[in-house]
Amino acid sequence: MALFGRNKKQATPAKKEKGAAPAVKAVAAQAPVSMGTSGKDLGRILRNPRITEKATSVQAMSVYTFDIAPRATKREIIEAVRTLYRVTPRKVAVVPVPKKVRRSARTGKPGISAGGRKAYVYLKAGETITIH
Repeated sequence: MALFGRNKKQATPAKKEKGAAPAVKAVAAQAPVSMGTSGKDLGRILRNPRITEKATSVQAMSVYTFDIAPRATKREIIEAVRTLYRVTPRKVAVVPVPKKVRRSARTGKPGISAGGRKAYVYLKAGETITIH
C-alpha cells in the first residue's frame, strides 16, 4: 500500500505546448523585517501598543506603554524603540500583567484571560511617538 507517498509512481512532467505562456508564480511581497544589532526581530519584541485609559493619560507626560514578548529584556526594548520609532528612551520599566479569571457570558463558566508583560517607555520631554 502506498498511502503516505512511499512506493508511489512518479508523475510524468506535463509536456509544454507551443505558444503557451509559461506559468508565473505569484510571490507575495514581504514587509521589511527590522533586525536589531543583536540579530533579533524587533517587531516581535514590541508586540503592540497598549491602549487603555491609564496608558493614554500618561502619554501627556511622554510615557508610552507596549505589550512585549515574555522573554524580552530592557536592552532589547530600548533597541526596538530606537529602531522602530527613531527616539531614544530615557527609561524603561517592565511590569508583569497577571492572568485573570473571567466568566464566559455565553456559558457562564469561568475561563482565564491571558496575562503577559508590558513595558512603560519614558521619553525625554517634548519627544513623541505616533501610535497607530
